[in-house]
Amino acid sequence: MSAEEPLIRVVRGVPTAEELAALVGAIVVRSRPATAPAPATTSAWARSGRPASSGGWRTAGLPR
Repeated sequence: MSAEEPLIRVVRGVPTAEELAALVGAIVVRSRPATAPAPATTSAWARSGRPASSGGWRTAGLPR
């Protein structure tokens, strides 16, 4: 592809400036790499209710 050749070409119809802007915006958003969402951190309040033993909830009810 040369520098003279357009990246996008309208084959049929006469799009308005707004329609072309929407098309370019959609292409730009789709071409970005998807980022993984940040892992949710557990609050201290939620962690306080969990057993601290290595066996987790299975050993929480066993005698120590």
